[in-house]
Amino acid sequence: MTGLQIAVDGHVTRLKWHRLRRSLADPVFGAAVLAEGLRRGASMELDLQVRRDGGFVVLHDATLEGETTGTGPVAGMDGAGIVALRLRDQDRAPILSEELAGMLVGGHPAAMLQFDMKNTLGEVGPLGLDHFAALFAGAAVPIIVSGGDLPLIRALAGRLPDLKRGYDPTDDLLALWPDLAGIERHLTAVLRDAVKPDMVYLQWEMVVAAARQGLDMIALAHAEGVEVDAWTHALIDPVMGFSDAEWVEFAALLALKPDQITTDEPVATEAAVVARSGHENRVGDGV
Repeated sequence: MTGLQIAVDGHVTRLKWHRLRRSLADPVFGAAVLAEGLRRGASMELDLQVRRDGGFVVLHDATLEGETTGTGPVAGMDGAGIVALRLRDQDRAPILSEELAGMLVGGHPAAMLQFDMKNTLGEVGPLGLDHFAALFAGAAVPIIVSGGDLPLIRALAGRLPDLKRGYDPTDDLLALWPDLAGIERHLTAVLRDAVKPDMVYLQWEMVVAAARQGLDMIALAHAEGVEVDAWTHALIDPVMGFSDAEWVEFAALLALKPDQITTDEPVATEAAVVARSGHENRVGDGV
């Protein structure tokens, strides 16, 4: 099993490695897994936090305590200070944006790397925009920038017009629940934004629940030429695979034909789908 994608009833759905993990046994944001995924053509996701010097670092939290040996806000430390720290679950410093850019050289052309931007445009500022554009212009591996701050995505797209763009409107959509008409209007507005997203990120449980009530959010996005990533699926027991109840929900998601599913267990998820669907996954490495 590759953990790259699954093929069911003629539709291929990529499996995205959430926080650079093939399984929950992998360290979060591990450089070795990133290198493997780039070599094999995986779809992967990492989080970026802005630094004091305008660069970025691969971390999820806005403060250093939870993930590193440091303390205080990430935005209060520059790159030189961060490389002196260690990640709590591995004996290495967090990945700086400068190192990340170097790792992309020579990556598999089918690979896709999502940068989930954890800051707002105001927090990133002109210095951060300049830094990002200088490092990632013309990257060999396709990059898609995503986040909850649409002005930041617009600004990055303005600096790098060829950059793929993603947006996650889930919080706004859940705030409208169960007003399906309101959800449809808001999602349509996002899909038709002046800086059109290439992909939207939608909570998978919400997608399935809305479909059961008559609103196919994935079909709505596809009609606008936008792909959908359904996030974040987690197998309760990766060794045993899907329980009957889990399979009912996951099969309902697959039937809606998402382009990608975010998961912490891509390899186990692929194996579990093969076991349930009764045939071999006929899709190999690469896309």
